[in-house]
Amino acid sequence: MPTTDDPCTDRPDDYLDTLSRFAAGVEFAALAPPAREQTLWILADTIAAIAAGSAEPELRALAAMQGDGGAATLIGLGRGAGADAAALVNGCAGTFLEMDEGNRFSRGHPAVHVIPAALALCEQRQAPAALFLSALVTGYEVGSRLGAASKLRAAMHPHGTWGTIGAAAACARIAGLPPHAMRECINIGASLSTATSKQTMLEGGLVRNVYAGLSNRSGLLALQLTDSGFTGERDGPASLFGKIVSEHFDTAEVLRGLGQTWHLMQNYFKLHSCCRFNHGTLDAIDAIAALTALPRPEQIAHIAVSSYAMAAELSDPAPRNTLAAKFSLPFAVATRLVNGSSAMASFSWDAVRDPAVLALAQKVRVQEDPAMTARLPLERPARVVITLRGGGTLVGEAGVNRGDDASPYTRDELRGKFMNLTGRVWSAAHAEQLLGATLALGDPGASLAQWSALLRRLPLT
Repeated sequence: MPTTDDPCTDRPDDYLDTLSRFAAGVEFAALAPPAREQTLWILADTIAAIAAGSAEPELRALAAMQGDGGAATLIGLGRGAGADAAALVNGCAGTFLEMDEGNRFSRGHPAVHVIPAALALCEQRQAPAALFLSALVTGYEVGSRLGAASKLRAAMHPHGTWGTIGAAAACARIAGLPPHAMRECINIGASLSTATSKQTMLEGGLVRNVYAGLSNRSGLLALQLTDSGFTGERDGPASLFGKIVSEHFDTAEVLRGLGQTWHLMQNYFKLHSCCRFNHGTLDAIDAIAALTALPRPEQIAHIAVSSYAMAAELSDPAPRNTLAAKFSLPFAVATRLVNGSSAMASFSWDAVRDPAVLALAQKVRVQEDPAMTARLPLERPARVVITLRGGGTLVGEAGVNRGDDASPYTRDELRGKFMNLTGRVWSAAHAEQLLGATLALGDPGASLAQWSALLRRLPLT
């Protein structure tokens, strides 16, 4: 275990010293009430995404290989495992359905990279709820800020990159590491990040769902290595994001508003069960639907979508599986129009095999509008023009996506999402009890052990 004396007294503080001091001292109880409430909703939303993802056959097969028994919970599977296995499996499950929250400034998904590792370690150490929540905030802020300060290479997927460092910081906070040891753990975490491929999501390569699981498991490993006396670079994040996976790293952005402006207050939640890059287009279709009845597939001649560069990449009209469907803008448009919804069922295997959906997807054309790309990250815009066989057109536009902090979903909408997702594995009564306990986890006297026991409830099937 590193000593509490800071060995770096012969050099001036830098951004990483400041970030490490912040991370070592985060206290959930010291946050303003709106930030505490938002943290608990982020937790509830992520737990629901994990529980729903645990029902997927590939995830259950992976979990079955991890052994049985252990202090850490496999959410939605009704059993425990070792901390490393739980961090891996729960991290994987949380990304399976593309329903996990994200952050438009970091351009990724902070919470799912942090919560599984923090939960597993706290269960293993029988830590109090307050420490778990403090670690959640720590990991979210560290990871999201590093993501916002860098610009990953275009061919990379953001999962498994800066989220690994967020998980490491969360684990270090649980261990009570002082600032200099927190810095060491962050530096080690940087070297454990993975270079992930965006092509996996476009092709439906299910290995993409493992990236967040690896980040969580590596966060635990970073703490173990720190405690064992291993060391990293002097400034791992700057090497990783300034030279390797990104060539842009703005240290001022890392510290902007640190401890005053919380990234978790600028997050987004998802109701469309697909990649965030599709959401502007789906919001534009919803805007049309708010004014008039949407046309039937046979009434449509073709559909033109204009959006920002990252959305325009999602152009495959014939996805090979449910993951690829979530990263196909033509499919998302078609399944929304055929099924009248963009929820989970519209991206299931039944939808992917539906001839009507696939035929309509062939009529969707997607192109980048550079002016829309320039509006990132404050907006994720899209314009949809549906041309009817009779010659008329229907036009819808979106700027700020629903679910962003600038256009948030209501708590009732998030409650409905929680119930829908957890309904894949638990009864409505149990889901209601779990949601209530999650939102009360920050109350004085709340028990992490009692709450995690609810997560270990056996699935219905």
